[in-house]
This record gives sequence, structure tokens and C-alpha cells, in this order.
Amino acid sequence: MTATPDLWLLPDAVFDGSRLRPGAALGIAQGQSLKIADAPPLGASIRRVTGTLTPGFLDLQVNGGGDALLNNDPSPEALHRMAAAHRRFGTVGILPTVITDAPEVLARAVDAALAAQAEPHPDRSLLGLHIEGPHLSIPRRGTHAPEWVRPFDAATLAHVQRLRAAGLFVKITVAPESITPEQVRQITATGAVVSIGHSDATAEETRALLDAGATCFTHLFNAMSPMLHRAPGVTGACINSTAYAGIICDGIHVADEMVGLAIRARPLPGRMFLVSDAMSTVGGSSHLRLYGRDVWLKDGRLVNAEGSLAGAHVTMAESLRRLITVVGTSPEVALDMAVAAPARLLNRPGLASPVERDLADLLLLAPDWTVTGTVADLLEARPG
Repeated sequence: MTATPDLWLLPDAVFDGSRLRPGAALGIAQGQSLKIADAPPLGASIRRVTGTLTPGFLDLQVNGGGDALLNNDPSPEALHRMAAAHRRFGTVGILPTVITDAPEVLARAVDAALAAQAEPHPDRSLLGLHIEGPHLSIPRRGTHAPEWVRPFDAATLAHVQRLRAAGLFVKITVAPESITPEQVRQITATGAVVSIGHSDATAEETRALLDAGATCFTHLFNAMSPMLHRAPGVTGACINSTAYAGIICDGIHVADEMVGLAIRARPLPGRMFLVSDAMSTVGGSSHLRLYGRDVWLKDGRLVNAEGSLAGAHVTMAESLRRLITVVGTSPEVALDMAVAAPARLLNRPGLASPVERDLADLLLLAPDWTVTGTVADLLEARPG
């Protein structure tokens, strides 16, 4: 027997995973959302809500949060702390990211992801694992430790195979300099997503990996060869492709004008998604240790001893608001980048829908596009 809504929420608009629907209503019952209607039924119990109702954000590049950094503590406990820290800011799903490090660190991160999934009640906020490196380019390594950068090897392939055999989503960032097209085909045969990044390659070298099955790019513009008028580089190859591309929108990693330009220039809509690239300082303190060295939060920037950016200190909520209010992206496109495009890359369309969801996974956004809380928070605060 199909459940019947006992309350209809009537916000200013509902983002249904495809479009913003002004005046639409969401029917709920027993802590779950059931259906969307263009208007609530006659005689139904209605709760009017200011702002926009949307599924929670999905962040496909999270290094840490809540003072937990996966590279420093590759354990299930750290994964849970990271997820809880980001959930406080409206991000209901994260893809934990392990960056270039010693082989045993990667092995432990893989073990941690598998152990977290095998728990009696797995954390639904944990979406899989992102392996960012160690198979990168030294000139474009960014903050990644050069001593651990190495060509793609059988050990990493075995890690990907173990994760995929357990049904975990895997995204692996590689540079064309460190991997062959045949190795890309081996990875994609497992169902993992190959993402191109941290590379000084030419556009032609980049397209060779796309032809072999790579379907994504890691933090567009950052740590990749730039787009010049006679040398498109990785950046130009990405923008001209139909692959997915993550981008950091904090006003620091990429100029706001370039974020907007890239969104407008892509040949296929719906292939750009926001990422935070967040470190442990989100929901935590202003200091962390990376590779045994200090990284400090200064004026919104995380800077290491070399003066290089070392990840980001930004939330998806802040990124979405900046995308709308500063970059000038339409709210519908911005919400697609924070919710629906990541869900498509994950091949989990249900995460982009507000229907059949726990109310703690649905957000309310104020008219100024700040997060006011979850639907569960609203009903708990005002149960009547």
C-alpha cells in the first residue's frame, strides 16, 4: 500500500533534480518525502516555507573535515568525522579523497573505505573513494609530495579492483604523463571513473586518454597546463570535451570570471560540478599537518611552507552561493552543479531527487541562497 502524505511543504520553489519549480509542494510522512506536486491537494495540511527546497549537496572531492584528514588518518573513524563535519553545512554526501602518499597510506585508505561500507549501518554520506594521485605529473603536482609521485602500477589497479568488487564508487585522478591509454582501459573496465588532472600534458595527449575511456577532469584550471591560443593544453581539452569536470568556486583557486566562462563554454550542459577540495579545517581548527609539515589557514587560504595552496577551506554551501551571487550563474544551473551533476557521475540519480528521501537529506535555502537548515531541522523546531 502506497503511503499518503500527512503534510505538504510549500516553499517558494522546489529543485526536483532537473529544474526549479516555483509553487511546487513536497508531500511528506513519517520522516520521509513521498512525492512532488505542482500544488498541494485541496484540503491537505500545508506548511508554508520561505526559500528553496533542494536535495542536499554532493561533494566529490573531500580531503578532510572536522580536523580529520584522510591521508593522516586513513581509518573508518576519520571518514565518519569528515562526513559529519560536512553534513553540518548541507553536504549530505562526500567522496573522501586520498592524495599522493606512501603506498601503505593508499592501502590503508582503501581498507578504511571497505571497512566503513561493511559496517552494520553504513554511513550513507560516504559515496566511495577518490584516489587523487600518486600517478601525476611532477611539474603540476601542486601540494602533492614529489617523492611519492610515480607511474601507474599494478598495485593501484588491484586497489581499484578491490573497491569495485565490493560495489564502491571509485574515481581516480591520473595524468597522461603517468599512465597509458591501455591502463586507462583496464581501470574503466572495472567500472571506475578515470579523471584527468595534475598534468602538464598537451591537448592531444589528453584526448588520447579521453578516447581510452577517461570521463572526468579534476578541479578544472588548477594543476593543469593552461589554455593558450596555440596550445589548448589540458584546460582547453577539458573545456572542449563532453567529459565531466569538477571546479572549485571559492574566489581563490579560480577567478570568478573564469568559472563563469568555463560553464558557458562547455559544449554539453550538465557536465560541470562543484567540488570543495576541502581540508580538515572545514568544521575544524585553522591548522593542519600535511606530509609532516604545517599548513595554516590565512585570509581564507590554506598555504603550506612553500607558499602553495594546500587544498581549500570552503563548503559546498559557500560555493553554491558564490556561483549564484558573484559568478552570476542561474540558480537552476548552480543547483545542478551542486546536486544533480555529481549524482549523474555517481550513477545514482536518486541522490538528485527530493522524492523518497530522509528529511535530513533535504535542505532549505534562504532567498539569499544561504543554507537555513534541513527539512528535518525545520519540523523538529516547529512540529506543529
